[in-house]
This record gives sequence, structure tokens and C-alpha cells, in this order.
Amino acid sequence: MTTPDTTATVDLPLAFDNRFAGLPPAFYTHLQSTPVPAPYLVGFSDDAAATIGLSRAALDDPAVLDVFSGNRTATGSRPLAAVYSGHQFGVWAGQLGDGRAITLGDVAAADGSGRIELQLKGSGKTPYSRGGDGRAVLRSSIREFLCSEAMAALGIPTTRALMVTGSDMRVLRESVETAAVVTRAAPSFIRFGSFEHWYYNQRHDELKVLADTVLAQFFPQLLQQSNPYQALLTEVTRRTAHLMAQWQAVGFMHGVMNTDNMSILGLTLDYGPFGFMEAFDSRHICNHTDQQGRYSYAMQPRIGQWNCFALGQALLPLIGSVEATEAALAGFEAIYDQRHAELMRAKLGLATVQAGDDALIDALFAILQANHVDFTLFFRRLGQLQLNNIGADAPLRDLVIDRPAFDAWAGQYRQRLRAEGSQDPARALAMNAVNPKYVLRNYLAQTAIERAAEKDFSELARLQAILRRPFDEQPEHQRYAELPPDWAAGLEVSCSS
Repeated sequence: MTTPDTTATVDLPLAFDNRFAGLPPAFYTHLQSTPVPAPYLVGFSDDAAATIGLSRAALDDPAVLDVFSGNRTATGSRPLAAVYSGHQFGVWAGQLGDGRAITLGDVAAADGSGRIELQLKGSGKTPYSRGGDGRAVLRSSIREFLCSEAMAALGIPTTRALMVTGSDMRVLRESVETAAVVTRAAPSFIRFGSFEHWYYNQRHDELKVLADTVLAQFFPQLLQQSNPYQALLTEVTRRTAHLMAQWQAVGFMHGVMNTDNMSILGLTLDYGPFGFMEAFDSRHICNHTDQQGRYSYAMQPRIGQWNCFALGQALLPLIGSVEATEAALAGFEAIYDQRHAELMRAKLGLATVQAGDDALIDALFAILQANHVDFTLFFRRLGQLQLNNIGADAPLRDLVIDRPAFDAWAGQYRQRLRAEGSQDPARALAMNAVNPKYVLRNYLAQTAIERAAEKDFSELARLQAILRRPFDEQPEHQRYAELPPDWAAGLEVSCSS
């Protein structure tokens, strides 16, 4: 096979620029992707593509598919890999960087709201690969593609996935797998670790350049503050606290909350060994690599706060004082608690705030914990509860082993609902709008992956379409909302991808 010329440009229906390339050369390395043989389309997100005005029909041109596989370069694109550092599992890891990601550049958002960066993940070695091959495998690429789009449909801030392309090229992980490339999109992929890199290398000039760039491009309103750098940390802390509350409320577990995986824009970034809570256990660890449980479900808010403190340390030379830095970070707990409480009241269909709500919610989670109740199913079925018909509780009670404990809690819950004059139909409608029926359970992703490995992408497309409407009943897809099969208990995900 003839090796494609990655420097040969292709005219796309997108006007590329690369704002990140405007930073000093120390921030990145310009390089071309490493081609993959005979790429083919695995999955495509019409919703994500619409944000940049790209249509699926554009992929009818093989040259366009080549661009999003790393085999050719789009006109105006100046591909690069960015440098950053970070704390991994709480330990300073030093320089990291885009080990297998290459940013093609940025294009205009279709709605005129700004610029969107496009990045290839799995497109070959970079100077930051740390000995790795720079590739991603089909398995992890499909998981990232599905989850980023599922999270967007759930209303949770996230990077997006435009498409996945595959290749029969072999990649060695725990076993031999095939290669794939994910095209992902976000206003920026700048991370907490991007700031840590310059702080720990004592290069405060570059630290200031990065902070000034982020302020100018994404937070221009903060430039009017007396201390814009303190205001930046305050805003990032707020966004991170909100994101943690949203993760907890939907039962999402990231799995690798290292500072290099934390977005400066408060987006869910870098989908690796993630998971959605099934049998509830607040100590659940979705990442098989995380032997100490640092990134368990219960720990996520605390780690989100810890990561904000790490960012605060990096910004300290610009903010100017420990006191001002601490003031910017001080709001995390209150912001998280308030947002989490709002989300939990919505999940329970509570329209008002009343004394005793926290105790009611805590008592519910004690039941979920003791009985290992399926998180998504429970909250979805809770919307079917009727004030004056205890018999309608049967599908909900079936999820709980300790029925008397549930019945006692349900009595308190009904009393609370009556206290605000709640009406069954309106409450059910409101609860169904925030409690998803469909989430990306690991076994669903695994089934789609296994079929895709045989070049059958129909299950991937079906699952993608279902997750696009997570709050809708979709009775024709009821089996996708049921308890996972017994074999799913043996599934494990780790940092290897």
C-alpha cells in the first residue's frame, strides 16, 4: 500500500484556523499525523457535526475521511500536539502532553458563538507519547464516542465526538486489537495541567501568556475585574463544582480525575475507564487501575475540589497572594452543595425547598447503599409513584430487598409531596425530564464494540440513537433500559486503551 502524503492538503467545507498555534512555540510541537491504512467510517454524530456546519454527505469524498483519519491535512490546518503536565492519582507526574492527540485547528461554530477546536485522538506518536505508540483502539474509541455524545444529550458539559474512523491496523494492548481515530471537538482542550506545567517549571512568563489567552478568548468579562486571575480561578472553581454535582446526580463516574484530565472550561474531558452507576455503592470504583479508590463515586466532589486547589497553586504567582487564591477557592463546597441539592430535589420531584429535605435524601441514599439498588432504574421508576395508590409502587419496590425500609421511606416521601401540594401527572412529567431512562451502561457499549469489531456498526448506530433521547420512553427499545445481564458483572475497564 502507498503511504498517504499527510502534507497534501484537502479543501473541506470548513474554514480552518489554529488559535493555539498563535501561542509561543514552547506550548506545542507542530507535526503531522501518522497515517493508518485503509480507514473506514465507524460512527458519525450528526448532532456534533451540526455544531460546525459539517454534513455526513461530506464524507462521501474519501479525501475528507482521510483528513479525519490523519491521512491528509485540511487546508488552513496547522496540526500540533500541546504540552502540559499534571498530578496523576495525586502524585506530581511532571511533563505529559498530547501523547496521542493532534489538534487540527479550529473552525467557526455554526451558531456564531465562537470557535471549535477539532482534535484527532489516536493519530500516532507525538513528542509527548512517553514511549507509547500514539494509537487508540476501536474499543476505547467507541466508548469515548458514545459517552461524550450521551453526556451532551443528558445536558452535562462535555467535549463532543464528531466521528470514529477505524482501520485493520493491529495495535497491541492486553491483546491485539484494531486501531481507530476519534475526532473530538471542544471550544478548547486546555487543562488544569496546562497551567501546572509552567508553574512547576518556574516559567511565569509563559504562565501569564496562557492565562491571558484563556481570559481573552473565553472569559473576556473577567478582564474588567480588579484581579482577573483571581476571577478566573473563581469561575473555574464554580464550573468544576457544578460539573461534579451533575456527575453525581446522574451517577456518572469519570475514573481518571487527574489534573491533566480537568478542563479549564468545566467540560467533561478524556473519556477512559468511565462508568454509570448501576447497583448503587458510593465506594464503587469504575477504573480497575485505581486500586486505592481515589476516584470512586463518593470521592469525585472532593477530588474536583482538590484539583481546583492544584490549579490555584499554579495560578498563585499571577493572583499575587495566598489569601486571594484561597478566597477564589473558598466557594467550592457551598456551590457544590447548593447545586447538588437542587439536582436531587429535581430528581425527587420536589418543587420547593423545605426543612427536612436533606434528611429525606440522605435516608434514600442509605437505602440505595444498603440494598445496592440500580441507580438509573430507581430514579426513573420513582416518577411513577402515586400519592394515593401504594399498589403502584410495585415496580419500584421490586428493586429493593429491604421492602419495609423502602415502605417507611416512601411514606415520608409521600408526606413531603403532599406538603407542597404535588400532583402526580405534573410531577411525573418533571421527573422524567431529569431522570434518564437510558444511560451508557458498560454492557451496552461492550455489545456494540464486539459487533463493530466484526464491522457490523448497526448496534453502535442504534445505541447512539437511543442515547440521543435519554429521557424519552422509547418503548421499542425497552430492553436497553433494563437491569444488566449477569455476564455484565465481569466487565472491567482500566486506563489501557
